[in-house]
Amino acid sequence: MVTYIVRRLVTAVLILFGASFVVYQLTALSGDPLEDLRGSSAPNRDQLIQARIELLDLNTPAPLRYFGWLAGAAKCLVPFAATCDLGTSIQGEAVTTALARAMGNTITLVTTATILAIIIGVSLGIITALRQYSGLDYGVTFMSFLFFSLPIFWLAVLLKEFGAIGFNNFLRDPEIPPLTILVVAIASGLIWSLFASSSWKRKGIAFLLGAVVAAGLLIVLDLLDWFSNPGLGPIVIVITGIGIALGVVLLTAGLRNRKALYASFIIVALSLVAYYVVNPLFSSATIWMIIVFAAVMVLVGVLVGYLMGGYDRGQSMRAAALTGLLMAFVIIVDRFMVTWPAYVSNSRVGGRPIATVGAETPGLDESLWINGLDTFTHLLLPTLALLLASLASYSRYSRASMLEIMNQDYIRTARAKGLSERTVVMRHAFRNALIPLATLVAFDIGALIGGAIITEQVFAFAGMGQLFVQALRRVDPDPIMGFFLIAGILALVFNLVADIVYSFLDPRVRVKA
Repeated sequence: MVTYIVRRLVTAVLILFGASFVVYQLTALSGDPLEDLRGSSAPNRDQLIQARIELLDLNTPAPLRYFGWLAGAAKCLVPFAATCDLGTSIQGEAVTTALARAMGNTITLVTTATILAIIIGVSLGIITALRQYSGLDYGVTFMSFLFFSLPIFWLAVLLKEFGAIGFNNFLRDPEIPPLTILVVAIASGLIWSLFASSSWKRKGIAFLLGAVVAAGLLIVLDLLDWFSNPGLGPIVIVITGIGIALGVVLLTAGLRNRKALYASFIIVALSLVAYYVVNPLFSSATIWMIIVFAAVMVLVGVLVGYLMGGYDRGQSMRAAALTGLLMAFVIIVDRFMVTWPAYVSNSRVGGRPIATVGAETPGLDESLWINGLDTFTHLLLPTLALLLASLASYSRYSRASMLEIMNQDYIRTARAKGLSERTVVMRHAFRNALIPLATLVAFDIGALIGGAIITEQVFAFAGMGQLFVQALRRVDPDPIMGFFLIAGILALVFNLVADIVYSFLDPRVRVKA
């Protein structure tokens, strides 16, 4: 495998060299970087033109100028030397500085959207494959293609109108009208009925249950003024923890594994104790404190699972550890909720917390919790836009892959051996269904880090996409080449990663020179 990786890396360098030369020449021929200055009426116009010519070395022919840029880019290969030089933009800013800022914003944006799209999309695809031609299957298919077909800029505008402006107006006087409660209750009932079996009686029961639960929850939240002072509290944390424990054990070990189930319940009880212990400490929390807290919860889960033992100690350890991690997440979310009123009342937020533009609120320098909420509110809408647009591809690919796998002979053999349906789906079908998705996921991650150009433009998010568009408009070659270099490297690297992942998912696949 080492020989294969080395050969692919050498090939990647040659591809980048040839492609970057072509892109540089096309950029140089695409326009005049002095056009804005030539039409200027400034008295020092000639001096400004001469300064930009010297800054961009425009007196040197483009083919020769490329090799000057390449010499600076080659310095980036020297580790820890801090000599990386990708040129300078028209504004005089180092391209490495602009790229670092833009990549940080873009990675923050697309990481959450990509992870959620993969988890939700693959889960929906597998569930609809197991419930083929059911109401759930048709409903998910309709919604997936609806969001996939909507222009991303229009979807983003809708989110800004109703998800930001509408919700911010609602927060001024957060009272839920009866009509809204009725509509949400009916929608919840319909969704619950889709998950019910084909029996009309069960669908009716599910509809009533979903509608009553949704309506009751909204009424309680309205009476408690929850939207102004949100929070989970110990009771909700325990109820959520029980649901998490049941779900984790169901997926990882099966509810028949009582040791794993008891271990997860013990972690839920310990999480309630941790809730009271860490809350005073969280008043002056740092990011490392939160990471340590999550790690401790995972380690405690591993220890509890090991001490519980059982016929499969590993299952108990995995279930308890995952429950501990999720419970740590719930406790941290509760802390963010408690900080919500202080964030909304901040003078720079002005009572309108859901942001429509930018990556952060200028001049906001507060605690970890308030700054974290600020990051969340700025990422919420663009993340939702990318998530809804990506769900269709992941759900349809995973559905098709799962349907193909479930009809294989070894799946019928596993069922004939008497294995439970959970074991058949999770251990035999799920892993093989991921093989076709490896390429899709790898290329999507590489492409998204290159910049979600339209989404960033709509939300004025200063990421890689916006950096590229602005440089292209100004005919600014160095930022364009820096963007191309990052996007090209990511595309080649994730292509290699996809090939390597194949060999881990399918033992029959071997990578060799």
